[in-house]
Amino acid sequence: MTGPPRHVVARPRTRLGEVHDQTPLGDLYLRSLLREQFGLAARTLAAVALALGTLPLLFLLAPDLAEREIAGIGLAWILLGGVAYPFLLLLGWRYVRRVERNERVFVDLVLSGRGERQDPEDEG
Repeated sequence: MTGPPRHVVARPRTRLGEVHDQTPLGDLYLRSLLREQFGLAARTLAAVALALGTLPLLFLLAPDLAEREIAGIGLAWILLGGVAYPFLLLLGWRYVRRVERNERVFVDLVLSGRGERQDPEDEG
């Protein structure tokens, strides 16, 4: 056959197709994911700014606290060097876990329109 097809079978558009074809609905799905990821990043940065930004303010308002020593090491050094880094590692680990969870939820949402993945609550 060399001519154009005479009968075109219209397949229903899937959610994945909406995303790949960049339709308005697919754009809505992606904007929703990006909005959630941005909100998570903003909350994480706010936690870092609040926790680490208050330490210099604390030492400014209570200078005698900055001069205290524990085991010969200044309290400021202990807080900034010994407590801040584990806090940042914990916050980073938590952030990555939540980002991955958001992406899994997005993938499940998109693929549930194709019937490839099913919600465990739907079974049984």
